[in-house]
Amino acid sequence: MIPAFNEEKTLEHVVNQIIDLYGEYDYIIINDGSTDRTPEICREKGYNFIDLPINTGLGIVIQTGFKYALYNGYDYAVQFDCDGQHYPEYIEGLLTKALEGYNLVIGSRFMNMKKGFKLRMLGSRILSLLIYLTTDRYIADPTSGFRIYDRDMMKFYARDMNAYPEPDDLVYQLQRGKKIAEIPVEMGDRIAGLSYFNLITGAIFMLNMTISILFIQMFRKKRRDFYH
Repeated sequence: MIPAFNEEKTLEHVVNQIIDLYGEYDYIIINDGSTDRTPEICREKGYNFIDLPINTGLGIVIQTGFKYALYNGYDYAVQFDCDGQHYPEYIEGLLTKALEGYNLVIGSRFMNMKKGFKLRMLGSRILSLLIYLTTDRYIADPTSGFRIYDRDMMKFYARDMNAYPEPDDLVYQLQRGKKIAEIPVEMGDRIAGLSYFNLITGAIFMLNMTISILFIQMFRKKRRDFYH
């Protein structure tokens, strides 16, 4: 599942690499109402894509990907960024780990390297600490968007309109007994374009995540899993 919002400069590089070098993996691009040439490139190149008419945000985009995966009978779905930071050679490792019985496997940048002390890494440190304090589980890279999900997780996110695969939701998934693992991966720099996060949006994100982990997820009703 490749979310794409205004990724005209990186789209062909990312998708062609998967098509040319990793043809064993099916893919779906979810265009999130891009205002640049992203949808035109998808049509011109004959890419497999879903064209959302307006910008909806990552949560709805990923939910769309899960619905597509379930409808087409897939057992696993990989979340894969379109900015060139994720490397498809690590998908096999994610799948191998998931096949050991894990519901969710995260590609982690920080299993074999230490986090720095830049502002963004400080945010990651805080989230890891909050998850540990509330679940007794340490997640080294809670903000990583490079993940694989099994069918149970796909069904959950596809059918629960209020559930999004964000760092705070890791707390809820651990509380409901889901098995989560990490494997070490390398990630590159964004090839082009700008990240959504800046000083202001990053601060708002951290505030939302902190409140959610401490005051929402901890008291979120542990409902029975209807999706086994």
